[in-house]
Amino acid sequence: MMQKIRLICALAWLGLSTAGIAAESDPQKQVAVVDGIVAVVNDDVITRHELDDRLQTVEAQLRRQGTPLPEGDVLEKQILERMITDKLQMQFAKESGIRVDDTQLDMALTRIAQQNGLATQAEFRTKLEEQGIDFNKFREEIRSEIISTRLREREVESKLVISDTEVDNYLSNKAKMGGGNEELHLAHILVVVPEQASADKIQAARDKADRALAQLQSGADFAQVAAGSSDAKDALNGGDLGWRPADRIPPAFLSELQNLKAGETTTVLRSPSGFHILKLIDKRSGEAPVVITQTHARHILIKTSEIVSDTEARRRLMEIKTRIEAGADFADQAKRFSQDGSAQQGGDLGWLSPGQTVPEFEALLNGLQPGMIGATQTQFGWHLVQVLERRNTDVSEQQRRQQARVAIGTFKSDELYQDWLRQLRDRAYIEYRADENS
Repeated sequence: MMQKIRLICALAWLGLSTAGIAAESDPQKQVAVVDGIVAVVNDDVITRHELDDRLQTVEAQLRRQGTPLPEGDVLEKQILERMITDKLQMQFAKESGIRVDDTQLDMALTRIAQQNGLATQAEFRTKLEEQGIDFNKFREEIRSEIISTRLREREVESKLVISDTEVDNYLSNKAKMGGGNEELHLAHILVVVPEQASADKIQAARDKADRALAQLQSGADFAQVAAGSSDAKDALNGGDLGWRPADRIPPAFLSELQNLKAGETTTVLRSPSGFHILKLIDKRSGEAPVVITQTHARHILIKTSEIVSDTEARRRLMEIKTRIEAGADFADQAKRFSQDGSAQQGGDLGWLSPGQTVPEFEALLNGLQPGMIGATQTQFGWHLVQVLERRNTDVSEQQRRQQARVAIGTFKSDELYQDWLRQLRDRAYIEYRADENS
């Protein structure tokens, strides 16, 4: 219950999928295209039809963004490499038992619909189809994105360890460098260096980064060069990283960025994952509030399962609520019946900050006055919640340390994720095949 739900952001997927796919008018030609194999990935293949399908979609996306298309077959090569990486991740997820069933997918699509201002998934489907988007294809893209996110969480983020010493050193270095609460809007180009790469491969990656930098220095559009040269997942969005607090940028990169004006780019920078070129799009002050309202609450949880239905769990909880309202002690009832780890503490959850609990639980907390009791359902089961008291708390120091942990985790996670992808690829059998049907 205490874990925060990560909402699925689908705006990029919506943008990626708004191009209709043209059908081949010649049946014989269509069969040839479908049968053409451009790459073998372990025991699976990528066909010419799949590559052309993705290429059309990406080209339409780049045109809508106003991004000039990369020249020649550069974009096609970039897309093929991305498809290989995606396929490897889906294969690994299948082998590892990671899956997203239709119920979980429908919940995600409903949240996406609401994020786009639509009340139901049915309305969302209608809107997509009005734009010529195949809803079933869109569903599978979202399923793959969720699986990819879960893979990263399990294989990378769950293994991150950030010590108090790292936090102390980070805050100390930040104080020496200054920068306050500044935020930077960045775009980047990443040329990945394979794990245990030979000197020739490292030099080839450096040469590719140097060519990209030369294009930029000659006046080429950054988004166009990113689409044609970057190995990062955001390459087809122009390499846009969005706004990032200065304390979430690796110190070595930040020192280079502090010397730039908006619109300028760095030279080629080296990191364990490869070679980078960063563009500073803009800067702004990112001051954040340090006083928050915390809620002291306790709860009783009745979990649902194959044995205990939703109706039965709610019935049991309502019986407990009735006893408490008749004079039974809340803490005693929690110790006897709650199925949460807080049961032995009488259900006491301590002081809760905004965003610390799942949305349904927090919504109930916010609607209760001290002393009041209410019930709600979450993914964990049925909860009986009592708000004990509230306070406004200055969390400056805690916030600084938490932000430091997030900042350290962000760039450690990025590096580890790229390293994991390199290892995944190094273990794979990949064969490129000449396209005989084109």
